[in-house]
Amino acid sequence: MFSATDTKVEKILAVDDTPDNLFLLQTILEIEGYEIDLVADGVTALKQVEESPPDLILLDVMMPGLDGYEVTRRIRNHPFLDYIPILLLTAFHDVSVVEGLDAGADDFIRKPFDQDELLARVRSLLRLKRSLDEQKKLFRQQEDFVLRLTHDLRTPLVAADRMLNLFQQETFCKISADMKQAIAAMIRSNQNLLDMVNTLLEVHRLEAGKKTLQFENCNICEIATEVVEELHALADEKEILLKVDSSELNQQDENDCIILGDRLELRRLISNLVGNALKFTDTGSITVRISATPPSSGDQGWIKLEVEDTGYGIAADDLPTLFERFRQGKNKRAGSGLGLHLSRRIVELHGGTIEVTSELGKGSVFTVHLPKK
Repeated sequence: MFSATDTKVEKILAVDDTPDNLFLLQTILEIEGYEIDLVADGVTALKQVEESPPDLILLDVMMPGLDGYEVTRRIRNHPFLDYIPILLLTAFHDVSVVEGLDAGADDFIRKPFDQDELLARVRSLLRLKRSLDEQKKLFRQQEDFVLRLTHDLRTPLVAADRMLNLFQQETFCKISADMKQAIAAMIRSNQNLLDMVNTLLEVHRLEAGKKTLQFENCNICEIATEVVEELHALADEKEILLKVDSSELNQQDENDCIILGDRLELRRLISNLVGNALKFTDTGSITVRISATPPSSGDQGWIKLEVEDTGYGIAADDLPTLFERFRQGKNKRAGSGLGLHLSRRIVELHGGTIEVTSELGKGSVFTVHLPKK
């Protein structure tokens, strides 16, 4: 039933191969104010659900062709359908409730059913549907707000970064050494905030499906070397040895470094991992190690990229949630909790895996496996 504040009449799809059963369901439910669509077989039901998704499905179990279990499984496995509650109907007492629920149904009622019981189950499942739809709507609104906010924040941050660099270069006037030092601190803080905003934007674009990756043949060794060269100055400032080790690769086979991927996103992945290692390492070394596994039967082979540091390490209870969004570690230098989440999303979009091993006080190893082209 819909409330006085609702403008939408809730729509129910009834699926049964017996016309009398459909007529009974239609009579009961239309009196309660629901809109009813009637379908006599599973194939037509699936087509109807795709073309005009209902708010609830009443589905007979025993039907010729596709039975209720198979229809339920196909609806649940459909990649583009939002959640629709399914109430299974059966006249047989030996039908497996377990099979129906395992297939993805939400509830089960036996025929002949009590009218009040049927309506109670219908109301219950529609309340569930409304609740989930409202949660999804709120989530989308929150995502949209964050996306717009971060986009609007980026413009003044970029402008501030340019202006601060002009001040530091004495474009407008001479400044003292103390002022240069203060401006340098402001530039670092502004850059950290800009990096966080850019990362948040990338996370939202990926998860909203608004980012299209451009796949091409990429030399992962070249990308890693470029990233390391760019970050060498920061490593030298901290007196940390930063290097790329590809000694395990077959130096005679140039394809050992080639994967099919988005060069910009792979560069972002390696920058995130190496930058993270630099943040949490004060002494010792950081090694970007690249190796490959040869193709085998049914396997195209893999590139393994490891970023190993001698930093603080990660607490054991932080490891299970390390790649989740906004999950910050206990270390006082922990950032927004977005960089590693974004790294995992990039790896997954390339068909790979990422994992971490760590020991407090001894360092961490982030290991990425990416399929070769």
